[in-house]
Amino acid sequence: MDNIIFLGTAGARFAVFRQIRASGGIWITLSDTQILLDPGPGALVKCLKNRSELDPTKLDGIILSHRHLDHSADINVMIEAMTQGGSKPHGVIFAPEDALEEDPVIFRYLRKYVKRIEILKEKGEYQLKNIKFNTPIRHQHSSETYGINFSGEKNTISYIADTKYFPKLESYYKGDTLIINVVRLEPSNIEHLCLQEAKRIILINKPKLAILSHFGLTMIKAKPWELAAKLQKETGVEVRAASDGMRIEL
Repeated sequence: MDNIIFLGTAGARFAVFRQIRASGGIWITLSDTQILLDPGPGALVKCLKNRSELDPTKLDGIILSHRHLDHSADINVMIEAMTQGGSKPHGVIFAPEDALEEDPVIFRYLRKYVKRIEILKEKGEYQLKNIKFNTPIRHQHSSETYGINFSGEKNTISYIADTKYFPKLESYYKGDTLIINVVRLEPSNIEHLCLQEAKRIILINKPKLAILSHFGLTMIKAKPWELAAKLQKETGVEVRAASDGMRIEL
């Protein structure tokens, strides 16, 4: 069964490092392929609380959209868990080049534990077990960052990672299920999307399901589930606000 499980929905440093919400990333099961996306602080703990379903040793791959700690802090411990300390090497790591080169967030000694490491690049095309995915454009963010389009046998998922809004951003992400990182309630000068920009994307793309996640303090205080319900009325699209531990069946 294809599904998405949110191991955390906190975004930006204050919500994450106060753990106002969890920050473990997103576990995606698509066409019998198990993917962990952006394992931030607490990813392993959240997996182990659901060990009967979210067994790290069953992962086929781990993907980092970018190197910031709220997305990558548990990448090394998840590699250890996935490979059982390197005793059973397997899995593929996908990450931008700056997560691996100078001042890397993925430790070098762990890299031999996995089957291979692939570099995410603009217009990149990748395959992992039974799925294909692409990184259509580099985002406007303070580190090298990519959103992702996943294609399975029955379902497509798009993930708009952290970015400043830029013209035609929405045109690159046409999945039936669209996950949008919405850190800010109102526009600001930081390189993250706000609620109005998410609304624009939803209105133009008209996905079957839009999921808001990765909330900063202003979004959390504004009750994102109420904001999602309002967006659903305004756009005519099913909109949900992710919550910690939420499972979406596709």
